Amino acid sequence: MSGQGAPLGIIMLCHTALHRAAQVARFWLDAGCPVVIHLDRAVSHADRDAMRAALGAHPLVRFSPRHRCAWGSWQLVAATQDAAELMLRDFPQTGHVMLISGACLPLRPASELQAHLAAHPQTDFIESVAIEHAEWITGGLSEERFTLYFPFNWHKQRLAFDTFVDVQRKLGIRREIPRPLRPHMGSQWWCLTRKTLSAILTDPRRKRYDRYFRQNWIPDESYFQTLARVHAAQIDSRSLTLVKFDRNGRPNLFYDDHLQLLRRSDCFVARKIWPEANRLYDFFLSDQLARQPRLPAEPAKIDRYFELAEQQRREGRAGLYMQSRFPAHDSAAAKTAGPYSVFSGFDHLFENFEHWLGQVSGARAHGHLFASERVQFHGGARVWHGAISDSAAIRDYNPRMFLTNLLWAARGERQCFAYGPEDMMDHEVNWFMATDTNAEIQVIRGAWILPLWRRGVVSDAVVAEVARLQKREQLWLEVLESRWVLAKCKIWTVSEICAAPEQCLAMAVQDSANAAALTAHGLAQLYRLEGLPEFLTALRNQGLPPQNFKDFNF
Repeated sequence: MSGQGAPLGIIMLCHTALHRAAQVARFWLDAGCPVVIHLDRAVSHADRDAMRAALGAHPLVRFSPRHRCAWGSWQLVAATQDAAELMLRDFPQTGHVMLISGACLPLRPASELQAHLAAHPQTDFIESVAIEHAEWITGGLSEERFTLYFPFNWHKQRLAFDTFVDVQRKLGIRREIPRPLRPHMGSQWWCLTRKTLSAILTDPRRKRYDRYFRQNWIPDESYFQTLARVHAAQIDSRSLTLVKFDRNGRPNLFYDDHLQLLRRSDCFVARKIWPEANRLYDFFLSDQLARQPRLPAEPAKIDRYFELAEQQRREGRAGLYMQSRFPAHDSAAAKTAGPYSVFSGFDHLFENFEHWLGQVSGARAHGHLFASERVQFHGGARVWHGAISDSAAIRDYNPRMFLTNLLWAARGERQCFAYGPEDMMDHEVNWFMATDTNAEIQVIRGAWILPLWRRGVVSDAVVAEVARLQKREQLWLEVLESRWVLAKCKIWTVSEICAAPEQCLAMAVQDSANAAALTAHGLAQLYRLEGLPEFLTALRNQGLPPQNFKDFNF
């Protein structure tokens, strides 16, 4: 690793499968990386001695003071602090320090990670998301993690934990957050520069900060994430470790059959690996990886893989009947007078989409029927068939009946309209369309961000608007992906559209357009998107979750 910048230091938090942890530690040691290992106090003396023997008296390995680390406890932070102090003291040449667990597995040669860090010597890689934007939080506690007291263990003392939280809420107890801290959360697994890590550990206010975080819930996901915002010069708000969680907040295990999936990750380390995944350990810890051709990174595909797996876990598989998932019956009858098409995001990606859609389909192509200021009828009409007004106030009195009345008044002519999170979305209307067999719904997920990008600024107002619209879209997509949907739905990503715009657009309008019209008028022109990746990076580094931008992989 010489000639690639300052060495990378590795901190490993280990408590089980120590033979695997020793293999991973040997991988880093062979690459010239100093390794500091923390062994949980629950580890037996025999297992501890076996791991020490497996590593031998290597000059680059150290063992830090041991703590008993319960899930989500302060001791996880304390163990990390002790290991980090030992790393900085004994290995002064270290440039970056990476925190991993004993269940982590490198996905790329160590030289690639070292080269990446050498190219970004001042950058801290830590997922650090402002608490008001951390929508993935599981457990019902968001800001309260930082303002209530948590003396009871959530796993072992659940009743006492919940009761004490309720009592504090009723009494209006609220702890003061030490200034200048602004709570942030993110993955426990980070890679910090020596400068930032040293500043956190030697901060003159550290004792006060430690007393404060000691009373927080799950401080291992907020301590370094918050303090990095105080001391870091440049933060890349993402983890270099791939971790996937289920709906209960538990990390998913990676098995041998995930090998090809892991090869397509853009991360350098993966967690959590099944200890018996011999094929994974044999492949990634040997020279097999270097001898195999590099596969292109596809993080969006990996995200979608786990989304589909989680959806299948919730809803089961088609045709599989069991007591826990016995299907409920719903009416398959159409709820409206005729077929209609809903397009979300297409007008943001394609020039003059409404005009083009009307030409190739012969249908009535409206704008945003649920726009906040007024109903955007075709041609800018103020009143539509059936004396339906373009008044937003009248429409919003009963949005579902507005839609059914419009489709009834225009029956015999297919209606098409734009709809998205930027509109006055109504939960009842979302479900109404999703369970209507007459509806065809085409969604380009995340395209709502393009009008905000075209404003050309990244301000607090834009960040707040992005967070608001992302949440609204997610609620809508949960409806469209539910097992109750009867409409014909298709969800695209911006990356999919940009990769094959003509093919995707033709597929999107195949039910409403005819081949002759498409030949005569051609396909709509895709907007130019130069500069969009930089805008997304700026938003992410302002504290928005990296998950918000997984659909943009140019």
